[in-house]
Amino acid sequence: MLAPSRGKVLERALSRTAAAVTLPAFLVPAFQSTSAPRRQFSSTSNRHSKLGRTPISIPPGVELTIGEPRVKKDPTTYLRIPKRTITVAGPLGKLDLEIPPYLTINHDEASRRAMLSIENTDVKQQMEMWGTTWAYLNRHIIGVSEGHTAILRLVGVGYRATVEERPRKAQYPGQKFVCLKLGFTHPVEEPVPFGMKASTPQPTRILLEGINREEVMSFAARIRKWRRPEPYKGKGIFVNDETIRLKQKKIK
Repeated sequence: MLAPSRGKVLERALSRTAAAVTLPAFLVPAFQSTSAPRRQFSSTSNRHSKLGRTPISIPPGVELTIGEPRVKKDPTTYLRIPKRTITVAGPLGKLDLEIPPYLTINHDEASRRAMLSIENTDVKQQMEMWGTTWAYLNRHIIGVSEGHTAILRLVGVGYRATVEERPRKAQYPGQKFVCLKLGFTHPVEEPVPFGMKASTPQPTRILLEGINREEVMSFAARIRKWRRPEPYKGKGIFVNDETIRLKQKKIK
């Protein structure tokens, strides 16, 4: 015959000794069932978004146009959601921003301010998109009025950068290329996206200018990937105020 399982043996032992087991007096209240509901871990109410409730100031020369809702297919959920398009026009150009249907923008033309609000503060997705949309709109306003910049520093022996034209490789008339010498057997050429400017005030400095911050930083990341900063000699391409902590060499 097969031996009984260990779990059944333990159940039998506990059932035999259950009547003889007594709890100490200080443990009795902990095992008593109470009908009162348990206290929540945190009783604080949901706070409004710190960025979302902050008014956005619109500088002179910048116009904000809120379009009518249009039904568009969401690329993530494949649902047809009505969205509105905000057009931000300024002296440097024009940018468009799509906002979800539950987000409302109160544009005061007299005081040149814009306030963002959502329908329900208890919904997590609306709270998340409240501050995110505020940040995107604020960056668009700064981009069309002042512009965004990114400075790349080339650190390494022989690292150089120039901005030149390549008519055979140009995708649009007047397109320029950032030519890099980074220690490879061939120079690296990165095409400058449309609507962006690139210059080299110094052989080891690259200045990128544009109205869309996302495109400026994406192009800076494409250049940086050719020589990422390494922690032993501190060589590589650094973006803006990027630094790296040096490591000691491993001595065998």
